[in-house]
Amino acid sequence: MPLRKHALKDMTFVEFRERLAERPVILLPFGSQEEQGPHAPMGDFMLTERLSLLAAEAADAIAAPTVPFGYADFFRTVPGGIQLRPETFSAVLEDTVTAFLDHGVEHLVVFNGHSSNAPLIDQTLRRLRRERGVAVAALNIWRLIPPELWRELHGDKAGQARGHGGDPLTSVYLHLFPELMRPDLVRPATPSQAFGLPTDGVAAVSFEGLPVQMPLDVTEVNPDGMLGGDPTLADAAIGARVVEHITGFTARFVAHFRRCDPRRVETAPA
Repeated sequence: MPLRKHALKDMTFVEFRERLAERPVILLPFGSQEEQGPHAPMGDFMLTERLSLLAAEAADAIAAPTVPFGYADFFRTVPGGIQLRPETFSAVLEDTVTAFLDHGVEHLVVFNGHSSNAPLIDQTLRRLRRERGVAVAALNIWRLIPPELWRELHGDKAGQARGHGGDPLTSVYLHLFPELMRPDLVRPATPSQAFGLPTDGVAAVSFEGLPVQMPLDVTEVNPDGMLGGDPTLADAAIGARVVEHITGFTARFVAHFRRCDPRRVETAPA
């Protein structure tokens, strides 16, 4: 018997055509090429790619090739990143989705590994549903970790550990790509101020304890590109648990979604 493949890039078109009779669920992975602090690789799309394949194997789904670039304008001040304009990202997403819809493949799940892609994903998928009548699901994978798991993994330091340059990505990198890490460059985030006010990520400053929207670049918040995380709290064992959870959650959702009609959101699974 031939090997059952779960990566679309590994299939011949005949093999994929034969799988269409099963009405497969297709994972559409989107990542980013951006800095992750001084200690971790910039290609965080590698994590999305690996996780999408693990999830596809667990769910007997098919993972499409990963789109490695996303919308990340606030990382533009750091060399080595590749940022798509909002209209470019939306067009790439639309073309990716319609490449399957045009062949009647409608069980599609965007597997998003870069949170800043999420608003554009929502806008594009809503428009496509109006135009094509198909509801495409989307998972923002780094937002899938429930508070109880965070507390289990980090205890009373759960809030301190989380953030860009910290967890969950640093621990997942340590688990999946330890050979690419630079532990000698690990250090906690030390946020700067903007207009003499505390920064709240790249989107706001705090004034009298309340957020004021502000379009900041990552290096204006922290010269190391850190946004609130403490990578000294990361650990490969924590990364393994995060990978296990995201993979399991995705597989369970795929099993549910496979039994649904993407054109009839009002109906429960068959």
